[in-house]
Amino acid sequence: MAEIIQKDGTWVLDGDVLRLTPGRDRNVSLLRKELGELTVPLRALAGISFEQGRKSGRLRLRLRDGADPLLQATGGKLAEPNDPYQLGVEADRYGVAEYLVDEVKTALLLDEVPSGAVDRYLLPGPAVPLSVSAGDGTATFDGECVRLEWNWKTEDAKAAAGARSLAIADITAVEWHPAVGLENGYLRFSVRHAPTKAPPKYDPSSVELWGFKKDPLMALVAAAVQARLPHPGAPVADLPPQRHKELAAPPVEHDHDALLRRLRELGELHRTGVLTDDEFAHAKQAVLKRM
Repeated sequence: MAEIIQKDGTWVLDGDVLRLTPGRDRNVSLLRKELGELTVPLRALAGISFEQGRKSGRLRLRLRDGADPLLQATGGKLAEPNDPYQLGVEADRYGVAEYLVDEVKTALLLDEVPSGAVDRYLLPGPAVPLSVSAGDGTATFDGECVRLEWNWKTEDAKAAAGARSLAIADITAVEWHPAVGLENGYLRFSVRHAPTKAPPKYDPSSVELWGFKKDPLMALVAAAVQARLPHPGAPVADLPPQRHKELAAPPVEHDHDALLRRLRELGELHRTGVLTDDEFAHAKQAVLKRM
């Protein structure tokens, strides 16, 4: 067994797993504290590295593509303080960090762990039920259904429809994106038979995020949902019957119900001033032609 204990957290190599426990220091992020201890099987790892700095260093784990639903849902956009697979190391513990790296690399070599992508999740994702309030709403997930509820800061056009419930069977994808610069972030759910190009501010299947402290916690909801969706690399034979039908059926270019929803959506965008009269007329005419 090899371990390193820091204010930022503790990493322990225990047999064929690596246990990652966040520290209790006030500088440890809310996301990592909420995730708690992660048990990462060695077969989920593609590598480990240690970078030395003048005052501090950093341990980094590299997971195999598709191994973790959190990384899948966030697309590598987690900032360094929120990344559970990084650990800050104080200068006087560099030797311990290097020893841990050597031990992990040796274990990966002995177990002949490949570094390529996987076709199923090797980590379970965050535990449910969970509920997070950030940005313009609250996202709650019980393992079967996502419920989106709005607050007083929600755009009227989106809040008018009230709270929304999305069954996991109707969700085809989930994505979390942080706020960057002047661009707001979001938690977005893609819903079967209800495509939309509306920005998160107006999309009733999205929570808009403004770069506040709790924004990263929405990534937990994204990861919990992602863990229950078909793995993007899964063999076709392992997909649920609904996905078999979708893959086998010819693509439907224009779904009538979706176009009706798009008309209503355009009307709301026009009413709230997002679209000018000319823009609304042009967009409406394009949808009508497709119908």
